[in-house]
Amino acid sequence: MEYVYAAMLLHKAGKEINEQSVSEVLTAAGVSADSARVKALVASVAEVDIEEAIKAAPAMMAAAPAAPTAAAPAEEKKEEEPEEDEEKKEEAAMEGLGSLFG
Repeated sequence: MEYVYAAMLLHKAGKEINEQSVSEVLTAAGVSADSARVKALVASVAEVDIEEAIKAAPAMMAAAPAAPTAAAPAEEKKEEEPEEDEEKKEEAAMEGLGSLFG
């Protein structure tokens, strides 16, 4: 993410997004810049209209809450399993108590 942040910072500052400038921003932030990742980022960003991507981001964020609801049924199943385990443990404990009183 820090590589993307560096590119966004350079864009916001009106600077050219190239390998040297991205590496300098990362180094200034205390990040050891990987030259292969920097090259890949610069090549990717060259094909993107950053202003259009920023404008499209709110629409993409509005769609994001739909994803967690799809996972909700799976979570419910996970919650049911521990309850069954607890019931089995309780039954075993009751059987153990019964053996004490013979």
